[in-house]
Amino acid sequence: MKIGFIKQLIEIVEESKIYEIEITRFGTRIRISKNPGSKLKEVEVVNLPETREKSEKSVKIEEKPTPKKKTKEDNLHTINSPMVGTFYRAPAPDASPYVEEGDRIKKGEVVCIIEAMKIMNEIESDVSGEIVEVLVTNEEPVEYNQGLFVVKKS
Repeated sequence: MKIGFIKQLIEIVEESKIYEIEITRFGTRIRISKNPGSKLKEVEVVNLPETREKSEKSVKIEEKPTPKKKTKEDNLHTINSPMVGTFYRAPAPDASPYVEEGDRIKKGEVVCIIEAMKIMNEIESDVSGEIVEVLVTNEEPVEYNQGLFVVKKS
């Protein structure tokens, strides 16, 4: 595998909520994993020759964590996905999103749709407050309990 391809994979894992990916291509297996608590990434490249012998190479890349400002407030709440599916911000492709950053919402108000098994599920807010941040882009796959919105409770 080319080094540029491996770098692209590292960037994809780093920028997404994926913690590990493993790919086998052209007789070489590569596994990239990251620890959610730190910025340590492990890249393992294994050549898979025709014989059963494996020659393994392991590379560890350690990055210094960037200091984050303490902006965590006690009244921030994350609305999480109740299921695995595809996230939609609006009821139709040409419609405006249910909520935008800065919008005030009430408990029980629909904030998005998650499509699971061809069924459109309206996701309602479990708190009242102001949308501080939208954590997922439109039409992105989401996992169970993945954060969708950050709400400043009122």
